[in-house]
Amino acid sequence: LPDSLAGKMLASPNPSGKLNSDVIRPWVNASDLTSRPNGMWVIDFGVNMPLEKAALYEAPFEYVKALVKPIRDQVRRKGHREKWWLFGETRPGMRASLAPLYRYIVTPRVAKHRLFVWLGREVIPDGRLYTFARADDYFLGMLQSHLHEVWALATSSRHGDGSEGGRPTYNNTTCFETFPFPWPPGSEPASDPRVEAIAQAAREIVEQRDAWLNPPDASEAELKKRTLTNLYNERPGWLDLAHRKLDEAVLDAYDWPHDLSDEEILGRLLALNLERATRQEG
Repeated sequence: LPDSLAGKMLASPNPSGKLNSDVIRPWVNASDLTSRPNGMWVIDFGVNMPLEKAALYEAPFEYVKALVKPIRDQVRRKGHREKWWLFGETRPGMRASLAPLYRYIVTPRVAKHRLFVWLGREVIPDGRLYTFARADDYFLGMLQSHLHEVWALATSSRHGDGSEGGRPTYNNTTCFETFPFPWPPGSEPASDPRVEAIAQAAREIVEQRDAWLNPPDASEAELKKRTLTNLYNERPGWLDLAHRKLDEAVLDAYDWPHDLSDEEILGRLLALNLERATRQEG
């Protein structure tokens, strides 16, 4: 739904007294992250809302009934035909993981630059985004670090041909689940100054990126140029220094030198990955 239609639906009353904001939520795809926000919304009746309850949200329900049901009536999957008002894939596991959080991390499946961005808990992510059920700055810092980028580039596939062999495609099983964090995810020592150093560096990157993306009093034409893709294409000095601070904090967490080449970083990460795998098997 575009902003204009969503606004009308949000303002539309229901005989039950229920608010349509219960089921109309912001929707974000990869383009919203790498370019500018498109201001799109989606009607979401959750994982298993009964038909009778969904119908109490009159305008959203009638919209889905008119546009979605005719399509769902023709699909092969019985569950999709019978529960036409629900998403085809409701992702109950993801929803349960994100429910306690006020924000979460996403990254595009395919992108020129490996970017990790915060989304608020109210936002529905597109299926082409990978989501991470963490709300802490440390974890975003680890993912946004050059060390994780080196690992992800080495373990990712490529999308399309192109002059450089296609764009890297992030994959949770090869790029994320195999990445050897300094501490197993969820067991980071919160009081360790190395954890806080990574978190602080990550906060600074996010704050500086956001300030660059949305400067006060910028014209619409200027804002169109201010995208994360353009920012990382240009990589101004302040951004490079902010990432250097983050990378040095991450290297400190591994107790590794700051002057490692990409080949040395990858070699050390691979050795650590194999060491931990061997330890688990033993």
